[in-house]
Amino acid sequence: MGANTIKVAFAQTYPKFGEVEANVEEALKLVRGADADLIVLPELFNTGYAFLSRDEVRRFAEEVPYGETCRILVEESSRLKKTIVAGLAERAGDALYNTAVLVSRGRFVGLYRKLHLFSREKVLFNKGDLEPRVYMVDGARIGVLICFDWLFPEVWRVLALRGADIVAHPSNLVLPGYCQRAMLARSFENHIYTITANRVGEEERGDYHLKYTGRSQIVSPKMEVLALASEDQVECKAVQADLELARNKKVTELNDIFKDRRPRFYRLLTRPASFVKPSF
Repeated sequence: MGANTIKVAFAQTYPKFGEVEANVEEALKLVRGADADLIVLPELFNTGYAFLSRDEVRRFAEEVPYGETCRILVEESSRLKKTIVAGLAERAGDALYNTAVLVSRGRFVGLYRKLHLFSREKVLFNKGDLEPRVYMVDGARIGVLICFDWLFPEVWRVLALRGADIVAHPSNLVLPGYCQRAMLARSFENHIYTITANRVGEEERGDYHLKYTGRSQIVSPKMEVLALASEDQVECKAVQADLELARNKKVTELNDIFKDRRPRFYRLLTRPASFVKPSF
């Protein structure tokens, strides 16, 4: 890794529900083979996604950073001298969170709890309760969001304003390509690199049937898709990220995406939806 560059990658996996040991090993094979400093794994990569009840989530959830999966990730990051972002179910007292952890070179760095829950997640998990943070790792400023957060541009802007160069985005996407297309805008409007690590395959449990869309991708601040996965294969792809490109917020010589903001006209964004009234 150069002074102003970092090699980044996604690992697109096919977790089988409840087969934690095998799922972790499949992911680690990709991580070990990745020519990258930072590798992003999917949402709930170790357990699978199709939980049927909150009790089932609790059986698989782990304390962070003391659970077995997190411990293994920390050990591997130390041995490989890499940074890993990975999604898992977190147990914190009585609360259950859809969480992503960030580990680097043998240490637990931080976590993010999903703020915007999708569909049945609303009955399975607690809403995230932590402000999104940016972590400095090997000279790169890294933020983390999870899957359905893609639909809410406000939280991406928060991370950008906090200095993120890169946003790692563990995902289990089932909607037909909406996120992948939206991430072009998220990357450009904030001048950041985004790494969406999706999964592939299908899960069918009870009346719950999900087919995942794959197509993990890395997008540059210039809206370029630098790496794109297939819809159905387990794979890993890496690219070089130029941190100076992410830190340059100019669109033209006279326009800067941060300096041109007019926050006093955006106050409506912070009001609860129930208090918003039409202006006509």
